[in-house]
Amino acid sequence: MEFTDEKLAVLRQLKAIKEANTKELLIKLGPKFKERSVRRWLSEMVQEGVIERIGNRRASRYRAIQTPEAGEFNRCFSPRSLPAIALIRRPIYERAPVAYQDEWFDAYQPNSTYYIPEGIRSQLYLAGKRFQDHEPEGTYAHRIFDRLLIDLSYNSSRLEGNTYSLLDTQKLLLEGKDIEGKMDEEKVMILNHKEAIRYLVDQAHQIHLSPQTFCTLHYLLADGLILAEHAGKIRNHGVRIGGSTYIPYEDPARLKEILHQIASKASLIHDPYEQSFFLLVHLSYLQPFTDVNKRTARLSANIPLIKQNLVPLSFNDIDREDYTSAILAIYELQDVQPLIDVYAFSYLRTCVQYDSTMKAFGFDELRVRYRSQRRAILREIILSKPHKEKLDEYAHVQAAEKIPSKDLKAFLEDVKEDLKLIDESRIAGLGITAAELLEWKTT
Repeated sequence: MEFTDEKLAVLRQLKAIKEANTKELLIKLGPKFKERSVRRWLSEMVQEGVIERIGNRRASRYRAIQTPEAGEFNRCFSPRSLPAIALIRRPIYERAPVAYQDEWFDAYQPNSTYYIPEGIRSQLYLAGKRFQDHEPEGTYAHRIFDRLLIDLSYNSSRLEGNTYSLLDTQKLLLEGKDIEGKMDEEKVMILNHKEAIRYLVDQAHQIHLSPQTFCTLHYLLADGLILAEHAGKIRNHGVRIGGSTYIPYEDPARLKEILHQIASKASLIHDPYEQSFFLLVHLSYLQPFTDVNKRTARLSANIPLIKQNLVPLSFNDIDREDYTSAILAIYELQDVQPLIDVYAFSYLRTCVQYDSTMKAFGFDELRVRYRSQRRAILREIILSKPHKEKLDEYAHVQAAEKIPSKDLKAFLEDVKEDLKLIDESRIAGLGITAAELLEWKTT
């Protein structure tokens, strides 16, 4: 469905005068609008379900059913998205049931087909690139980890109806403070996001796009929220989408097959934003799990961005209804334009916000660059328990094998600082228990 500026002008004018025939519209539109074009646009919009025709052909009058303008929805939607938004915001009984469209998925050819236009992909890359190509995978995500953790947990949960505020989310994630009166399920949803995001960032150097990765993310996001037997497992039963006429596949063998195809096609895509968007679209569309599908798709869409040290996608500043509408346009119309608008709008705003955050807090590049090596040495020290008088020597020997000489002194200072400050809240990712830490401290 094409929605040009001229066609949008006809729609806006029809809304302004409530109801009109072609002649009345032409008078209001002015001499720049040709009758033949206006009649064609009116006919198209009747077919698209945006307006309705009243009366017989000779005396036809037109009336807007839902006349969408960008200002009536979130600022993210472009004119080209408005017909699809109008269609899927009609009452559900006016929308026809639709099954999974294999032809649509099969038609996508990596690096030949593109959902996101080249101009938008270039704009996203210029806004989102932060490091040179030689930096280790996940470096930027480590740099902004707390901000990413809060924003992505909050926004992804909010899009599912979670009522935690941004401040409540921060207190829960960083301080462990529960919010009185909040449902346990909402707390678990946010804490599960924390585990899944930590997995993405800590494992960035070895994560691959595979069904196993998608299932792992689903397990981390769904643990405690659905039956244990379904967490991380492809469903073996049918599901229905609330508020939608879309009917996903029910056959588990077919779901498994398509999930493998999604991973295979995504792995071939060169452009990180197209790869990210493809995952967001098709993991949402397939609905491979009992529940928590859209959350899994949102975090999976961050894999290419995190691995290539681009600003992650936190889904900031998106209205929940707009996001739902964009996803429904995928389900029922296979129209990606509304979701492209949502994706680009949120991403560009997030880039600006993260730049402001980094300017305020600064960045210790060496701590990020050698994070895994530092954690490995901390673990060895705590488990091996070298005599405290020989601790510096032990750390130096361990580090000299892993760290370039020019960075060794600063690295050892970071190790010493971490040993001084370490407690139960700082052992995540070290592979040690609280009891092992206590034993080291008391030795």
